[in-house]
Amino acid sequence: MSKKRILTGDRPTGKLHLGHFVGSLKNRVISQNEYDCFFLVADIHTITTRPNKQHLSKLSHNINEMILDYLAVGIDPSKSNIFVQSSIPEIYELNTLLGMLVSVPRLERIPSLKDIAQAANLRTIPFGLLGYPVLMASDILTMRAHLVPIGRDNLANLELTRELAQRFNHMYAEVFPKPEAFTEGTLIGTDGFLKMSKSLNNAIFLSDSSEVVERKVMGMYTDPNRISADTPGQVEGNPVFIYHDHFNPDKDEVSDLKARYLIGQVGDVEVKQKLNRAINTFLKPIRERRRQFEREKDLVNDILQQGTRSAHSLAQETLEQVRSSMGITNYLYSEVIQSNQNIQHQKLREFQNLALV
Repeated sequence: MSKKRILTGDRPTGKLHLGHFVGSLKNRVISQNEYDCFFLVADIHTITTRPNKQHLSKLSHNINEMILDYLAVGIDPSKSNIFVQSSIPEIYELNTLLGMLVSVPRLERIPSLKDIAQAANLRTIPFGLLGYPVLMASDILTMRAHLVPIGRDNLANLELTRELAQRFNHMYAEVFPKPEAFTEGTLIGTDGFLKMSKSLNNAIFLSDSSEVVERKVMGMYTDPNRISADTPGQVEGNPVFIYHDHFNPDKDEVSDLKARYLIGQVGDVEVKQKLNRAINTFLKPIRERRRQFEREKDLVNDILQQGTRSAHSLAQETLEQVRSSMGITNYLYSEVIQSNQNIQHQKLREFQNLALV
């Protein structure tokens, strides 16, 4: 029996942080041994809110940084397919076709769109952002994914994907599985208010040096009502203890710190110092692997080429089924492809003849 397929990914906005690890990367490392995994570098999704040239010029660098973090935490390209969204033209084609099956009012009911527009300081919602959930559905359905690890803020988008899959299958033919959600967790930021995010400057990055980690940990938000070390403090919801639970493997130490904190027998400084030690111990092998991968020239490019070939093969198969079931003829399309190939072969022969002169 073939493995079920997973599709998930990230927008390439730069280096990844502890929130990414807790929310998704940790599960991806486990999943690659159990599922057929496709990890999407969602470069086109970034354009929906950042279409300016200054941002686009950084995409290549950001993709490289993100893949290095993937490798450093243990994602294995021999087990998983890592590919770039913009390299799969079939995603665009399916996006256009699926857009015919959904109404504007249905898209306007997706709650996250207004939040995204507000976070990006957009006064009005661009057409691309309104269609963001359809493009996301295209990512998932082009790969015919069975499972989609996803944050709670994207559950409405996945529900639309399921609706589109069901509508297409009912109208034409059974092409798409209805993908199931695998809900991912979140990690609160060091400021204690919102989830960890690069844009909010409340993140500890996987590649941060030990000195930077120490500075960020010692400046973390704790219990605002605690004015001294002998004041009983709040453990529940306290970011420092949330991080201890995630990254400190010494559970006896964590239990002791919590017990003493509740009755005012330990200061924030000691709690943070021990958290700093735990996080740096956790990050040390990740940093070392990352430095090793950085020294391997063309590694990231080779990995993306390999993953994109696998994704493209699957995408072609999907779109052939889509066109056939819809009755969209391939006749002209095939002729154009063949004509282009003939032209390319002729140019290659001409070049070879010139080289022999």
